[in-house]
Amino acid sequence: MKKILAIVLALTLTLALAACGGSDDKTIKVGATPAPHAEILEIAKEILAEDGYTLEIVEFDDYVLPNTSLDEGELDANYFQHITYMNEFNESRGTDMVSAAGIHYEPFGIYAGKTASLAELADGAQIAVPNDATNEARALLLLAQEGLITLEEGVGLSASKDSIIDNPHNYEIVEVKAELLTTTLQDVDVAVINGNYAIDAGLKVAEALAVEAADGDAAEAYVNVLAVKSGNENSEKIQALVKALQSDEVKTFIENTYEGAVVPLF
Repeated sequence: MKKILAIVLALTLTLALAACGGSDDKTIKVGATPAPHAEILEIAKEILAEDGYTLEIVEFDDYVLPNTSLDEGELDANYFQHITYMNEFNESRGTDMVSAAGIHYEPFGIYAGKTASLAELADGAQIAVPNDATNEARALLLLAQEGLITLEEGVGLSASKDSIIDNPHNYEIVEVKAELLTTTLQDVDVAVINGNYAIDAGLKVAEALAVEAADGDAAEAYVNVLAVKSGNENSEKIQALVKALQSDEVKTFIENTYEGAVVPLF
């Protein structure tokens, strides 16, 4: 009788643990910046619920913690960064993240601060740019696109302040944390701002003084990805999340909500 009881208890425990594991497999914890990523995930959350998945969205206000949290196993995925930034982060931090899918592209824009137009920029005007390497390069390329500075030929995504070979109006390039650019805007003449932070601050891409060329390399180099630890990209729940994020419902939401500030790439 004792042996039978022991067997029953063991089976009960095994089934309970299996049930817990099944529940975990149906829960997807994703880190994201508030806009547009967390907002887009809210639409995906509804779709996933229909398939029995629970999506937990953890919001971050910076570009480092979502990656370190993913690397430490606190998240199943994150959705906030473009692929170039992810690759640079892997190289500099020793992380091993991969893209499970490309979702959208956010055009960089130059926004007015104390100066209302690019034509009105005075000699020595202050231009704020993101201070992380990949986003600063992107900002400098946009300034070069608009003829405000000239960069070394072919410098591309490795551009830095040292790559500027001609700055005829002696513009002061002010490096600022990407998440602080919108709050710094009133203190500088213009600022080159990441799409998600511009959206979060209520800035409209249609009102930007200049925007990255839609037919340039930016869409490919700066596609925002669903990032996961290497080896997890083909797991059942990550693929379910990819399917939800690349759904017609999400595409329609993006196109109707962000008025060109977010461009779906699926």
